[in-house]
Amino acid sequence: MNHSPLPSKRRHHPLRMATRGLPSRAAGVCIALVIGAALLAILLGPVRTAFAAENDIRPPAVAGRFYPSVPGKLRAAVQRFLADAVPPATERPIAIISPHAGYIYSGQIMADAFAQARSHAYQLIVLLGVNHTTPGFDGVSVFSGSGFRTPLGIAEIDTGAALRLVNHFPGAVLDKSVHRDEHSIEVLVPFVQVVFPGIPILPIIVSLNDDAACARFGETLAQSLADRKVLIVASSDLSHYPAYDDAQRLDRNTLQAMASLDINRFMQVVRNQKATGLTGLSTCACGEQTTLAAMSASKHIGASIGTVVSYANSGDALVGDRDRVVGYGAVVFHGSAPRSGEEPFPRMPSNIEPAPLSPPQQQNLLNFARKSLTQFIETETLPLPRTVDPLLYARQGAFVTLKRHGELRGCIGHMGDDLPLCHVVGRMALQAAFNDRRFPHLKDSELEEIDIEISVLTPLRPVDGPADIVVGRDGVMLRKSDRSAVFLPQVAPEQGWNRDEMLGHLCRKAGLSEKAWKDGASFYTFQAQVFSESFLQP
Repeated sequence: MNHSPLPSKRRHHPLRMATRGLPSRAAGVCIALVIGAALLAILLGPVRTAFAAENDIRPPAVAGRFYPSVPGKLRAAVQRFLADAVPPATERPIAIISPHAGYIYSGQIMADAFAQARSHAYQLIVLLGVNHTTPGFDGVSVFSGSGFRTPLGIAEIDTGAALRLVNHFPGAVLDKSVHRDEHSIEVLVPFVQVVFPGIPILPIIVSLNDDAACARFGETLAQSLADRKVLIVASSDLSHYPAYDDAQRLDRNTLQAMASLDINRFMQVVRNQKATGLTGLSTCACGEQTTLAAMSASKHIGASIGTVVSYANSGDALVGDRDRVVGYGAVVFHGSAPRSGEEPFPRMPSNIEPAPLSPPQQQNLLNFARKSLTQFIETETLPLPRTVDPLLYARQGAFVTLKRHGELRGCIGHMGDDLPLCHVVGRMALQAAFNDRRFPHLKDSELEEIDIEISVLTPLRPVDGPADIVVGRDGVMLRKSDRSAVFLPQVAPEQGWNRDEMLGHLCRKAGLSEKAWKDGASFYTFQAQVFSESFLQP
């Protein structure tokens, strides 16, 4: 009897072993089953591998909400923003600060940030994100998968860099769960895919509750990637929910502190502003931790100066509310003096007096109205109004009228003098195209057939009665009880109405009887400078 612990030199075929003791027919069936199982395993091998690989890819969580979900629209949106971006202000950036809100609000400022680095070569893009979705997590979450998927495809993760970082920083963990629903990194990835195609990313959520720990992490990040050409992108919005003018003041202070590269100054400014108890203010920087880490890493790599590139807040967006806003800024950290001293904060005087617009200024407004419609239809995003012409920031009301083959296709206006004219024109163009209840939404196929007309208004002035209204000169607002309606100055001449006919139609527009203007109605008049694309065409 052989008691050797070594295996016998005699080898038995596995099929023979499996069928030993079975009748020959049963053995044949068993052999067929074994062969079938083997073939199935061979066939399913790639499927299992693909399934495992797909499970290792983070799917998009906010596509279709924060940015377009259709690949063509998303790529076009990023490219349009980049085409309008602020030119590079410095030499090769070491790090940039970018906002992370929806593209319709902050996409242009994101593009301003990425445009600072697009002419330079990098081997790795580090994306530092904010923790909005995992309460209680205190640490650094390095994405443990192999890629981030967006509608533009998969951005590959540098897994070697991820492992190296986790091994160097005790508070860092390889994890996917903290990233699963978080948008602060995801919204930046399409910009990376367009500006730096094929360059791997390293997504990191920084959620350290200690400022010093954030700074130590930044230093460790720089040390662990010292052998690579790295661009660090810190994701951070600015103030949350103060009024428009308050946000501009607060955000200016915060951005200037960021650009100082002085961590203590930055945190002191943030704390001091929070302590003011300003109405509506919940934070001065939604990304304090990412900013601290980026400042620390940048200084360790060699940055000596920061430059504020651009600023806006959600009240500047064509769909934004100015009573409660969120701030967005683009900052670049670098090692040399900035190329220009351009002011990133538009300082248009609040007391600009309205004046008649020249033909070039009229064309500027018409171009912006069309751009607003085209960009929204083609990319589901909107341009940011930031003209350099001060007169277009005068606070005036305006109507935008759309005509197709000479027929009305939409008309909506804003009578108040509370917003800059360029903003009013962009907003009213969208309203006329998509919110005039008399017409269906404007379609892509109609864009080339639309003629845009703008009526820039003087302030409303009350008049004593119909005798003070001059047809062709005056626009009219009629009010009676809780009803009101408006006609622009050009409406009555275009329709061939006299004054009484105009007032009768105005009453009907307000939902009143045709003769209601004769008793108890109030009248207001205004004038308008009217110009259109067809009128200005050479």
